[in-house]
Amino acid sequence: DYNLPAYVNGETLVFVVSCSGETEEALSMFLDAVKKKSKIVCISSGGKLLEFAEKLDIPYVRVPSGIPPRAALPYLFLPMLIVLKKLGLVADVDSEVSEAVKVLERVGKENSPEKTVKENFSKTLTLKINGTVPVVYGFGIYRGVAQRYKQQFNENSKIPAKWEFFPELNHNEIVGWEAAEQLVKNFSAILIRDGDETEEMRRRIEVTKELVPKGLRSVSEVWSIGEGKLAKMLSTIYIGDFTSVYLAIIRGVDPTPVKSISLLKERMKKTGVKERIIKELQKFAGGNAY
Repeated sequence: DYNLPAYVNGETLVFVVSCSGETEEALSMFLDAVKKKSKIVCISSGGKLLEFAEKLDIPYVRVPSGIPPRAALPYLFLPMLIVLKKLGLVADVDSEVSEAVKVLERVGKENSPEKTVKENFSKTLTLKINGTVPVVYGFGIYRGVAQRYKQQFNENSKIPAKWEFFPELNHNEIVGWEAAEQLVKNFSAILIRDGDETEEMRRRIEVTKELVPKGLRSVSEVWSIGEGKLAKMLSTIYIGDFTSVYLAIIRGVDPTPVKSISLLKERMKKTGVKERIIKELQKFAGGNAY
């Protein structure tokens, strides 16, 4: 979005995150936060975002540059945890991060290119969804994970994908599976699972699996690893990242470039939206109104 929610005010902590620091939506919300005199923390590699953060004396965290935003997740995410810890808003961050690092090392080894398909879950998953439109289902803390899968399939694998979440998908999504077999055979489903699911959620997911049409190309489950929420989320994300890259390789495409996004940015420059936002920020910076 281009604007912050209406409830944001001068007592609200606002994280403005943009890998490049040039994202016009992020700059727009930064401007909105400045106008509302919110407590702002910026996280970026540079660009206009950090330029104006410096001019307005707003705290920021500078992350390494030259990394595709989708590959910079740890750099963009962990600073927020650290800030929240220092403010006393979250506890036990150190142990959560420590466990997450160990779990990610394990996932990295188990899904590395050197591992054979039989040894490598991500490679196995890649073969199951290849040639389909993957639909990813999450719940609770895995809603964002499911969305990440969809985005990685889009950007790395260069394919369409979609995501939904329990229990909402049981009120609409499953009806879509009533389509003709000629249509559903082009789809595959990926369910993000957790060994600590509540009994209610476990039963709901299992019943939903029973309703998935037989004509669907494949139904796969990705189980989280670890005890803490951070490890669980990042372990499933890492598997999805591996899968999206392996899928790109199988399809013979380079996972790095995102031509459509670059083209959109070039065309958006001609609209003058970003220029208007920067001019407004310059007024604040010039008068140090913040």
